[in-house]
Amino acid sequence: MSHPIAPPAPLLDRFGRAHTDLRVSLTDRCNLRCTYCMPAEGLPWLPAGELLTRAETTRLVRIAVDRLGIRTVRLTGGEPLLRPDLPALIADLAGLDRAPELSLTTNGIRLAALAPALRAAGLRRVNVSLDTLRPERFALLTRRDRIEDVFAGLRAARAAGLAPVKVNTVPVRGINDDEIVPMLEWAIEHGYRLRFIEQMPLDPQGAWDRDLMVTAAEVLERLAARFTLTAVPRDDASAPAEEWHVDGGAATVGVIASVTRPFCGACDRVRLTSDGQLRTCLFARDESDLRTLLRSGADDAEIASAWRIALFGKGPGHGIDTPGFLAPDRPMSAIGG
Repeated sequence: MSHPIAPPAPLLDRFGRAHTDLRVSLTDRCNLRCTYCMPAEGLPWLPAGELLTRAETTRLVRIAVDRLGIRTVRLTGGEPLLRPDLPALIADLAGLDRAPELSLTTNGIRLAALAPALRAAGLRRVNVSLDTLRPERFALLTRRDRIEDVFAGLRAARAAGLAPVKVNTVPVRGINDDEIVPMLEWAIEHGYRLRFIEQMPLDPQGAWDRDLMVTAAEVLERLAARFTLTAVPRDDASAPAEEWHVDGGAATVGVIASVTRPFCGACDRVRLTSDGQLRTCLFARDESDLRTLLRSGADDAEIASAWRIALFGKGPGHGIDTPGFLAPDRPMSAIGG
């Protein structure tokens, strides 16, 4: 007679927060050079031998879901669609006994070609980063003339059933904040779920300027001048986006106020970099090395124990909007979104 497998003990920190959401970066490389993310010449990429292999990534995720209570996994980068083994890796993760819900964040450049294979492998949802609808502005922001590829990728994701297709937009004052209303009109027309995200200090140039950040309150003020917004009740306090129904219909818009209204008190996320470093927060100043444990022959119990110890040291919040804040040493492309 078979017996159900007991659920793992929750992955807790010292503030009692249970972590169920794992962000896994698959590469630090990217095929865009967005001005707020990296310099025009790019960044020094991690050597291939330092990156987790497909088997190593799968093992760490298996430990996370089997022993630590992780339920959702988001694949990030860099640009995760640059990983040639991505469909096979997704199939590995989807085939785990305690398979997590799988989603992916991408710039969309290669999504048109890959969306059907990713869906067939077990991916459920995608978030596509897009900060403008204007081709010339896209080329200026990303230093690449590829906006039509992004539009094609969005259409392909929707056709493949990667629903809902979410679009993430970072408004910056004097750069693209004049598109706040047009972006929502476009998203509603095409059936995408739009989310505005406050700009965060994660650029390696250190050029982030608090005064150029368009706050969530300002985004909502501009949207409310054009649309009727009705707040969607928040069932999950750990969800980063606050959402509103638009004009009484089914369409919604979200705002992620990471800086001005941080949700650290209910955070359920933990991050794994592409080179196997565990990060307890996007803005953490230190990391825990799981790759060395993997490659030195540690068993699953040892790795799970190291994971729990690292999480217990997680801080109360990122402190972006405080005077003593220090940005992490690694850029966003190396940390994973």
